Parts: sequence; C-alpha cells; structure tokens
Amino acid sequence: MRRFSRPEKLEDTDGRLRYVGRSTTLPSSCRPGLASLLTPARAAHPWTGWTFSAVWGARETLHVTLVAPELVVEVGVDAARDSVGRWRHSARWHRLRPDLTPADVLSFTPPARRQT
Repeated sequence: MRRFSRPEKLEDTDGRLRYVGRSTTLPSSCRPGLASLLTPARAAHPWTGWTFSAVWGARETLHVTLVAPELVVEVGVDAARDSVGRWRHSARWHRLRPDLTPADVLSFTPPARRQT
C-alpha cells in the first residue's frame, strides 16, 4: 500500500484534476460529517457526463453526485495500476485533512510506466 509522505494531488498537464480510481465505501462514522462539508459541483466540473462503475471491469454504471473539489482527504492506495495510470484497487479512506486546502497540496505526476 502506498501512503504519501506529503499531501499530493493528481492533475493532468493542464492543471485539471485527473480521475485515478475509486474509493472503498466510507466508514459510517464519518459519512454525516463529511456530507455536510460537500457542495454540489458547478456545471463546468471536468467529469460532467462521465460514467463510473462500482468495481473493476463492471458494465453496470454507478449513480454519482459530483461535488466541488474543495476538501483534502488522506487515502491509502497500493501500487497496482492499469495502462492509463488508474489504481486497480480501491483507495482506502484514512481521514479528512481540515488543516489543508487544495491549494496547499502539491501536484503529483505518477512515474512513467516501464515498457515491457
């Protein structure tokens, strides 16, 4: 499992947030507090019109509500990635980081994939 030693956000070369995977279900103890902090996304959200699945390779789409990217959370991920750099396994929730804003978080670019 990869645990970032410093907060990092994943962006493309134009500074837009990249979709890099999905999370496990949030613990029930944190859901009410987190829900009260989320705000609906504006019409210009970069993922408007996208479809998402609940599990790797599923054809059934998941209903999602896009939110404004205004919170920082800490997650744990492992190293397995697909051919476009998304994590193959779900990210696991660790904690909300109210001490940070998205502007405080450094951009992270995953290392180039090795050619086999």
